[in-house]
Amino acid sequence: MELKDTPMKTEEKAKFERAKKRVAEVKGFYMHLLVYILVNLFLLAANLGLFSGSPIKLGMPGWAYFTTPFFWGISLALHGLWVFTKKMDFIKNWEERKIKEYMDKY
Repeated sequence: MELKDTPMKTEEKAKFERAKKRVAEVKGFYMHLLVYILVNLFLLAANLGLFSGSPIKLGMPGWAYFTTPFFWGISLALHGLWVFTKKMDFIKNWEERKIKEYMDKY
């Protein structure tokens, strides 16, 4: 026998789902950050010549060495802004208001 969901249970489920989604977004950002750091450390080591068997190059690197960290860093910053700013609250509040409006209407 299945029990009907009460409005309280439904609201709690919705809160849980929103919290679960939020945690997934934050986790995704931190994974992105970890991969960014690891890949760029590897690229730095490769650009210094640590894997070539030759002496370490300590000269001034050219622009080409900075393009990956720079542009990837921009996308990482945008990802962070997307996850950690309140932009979602506006959209979420609008959706909830519209749902309530239609529920009241019907």
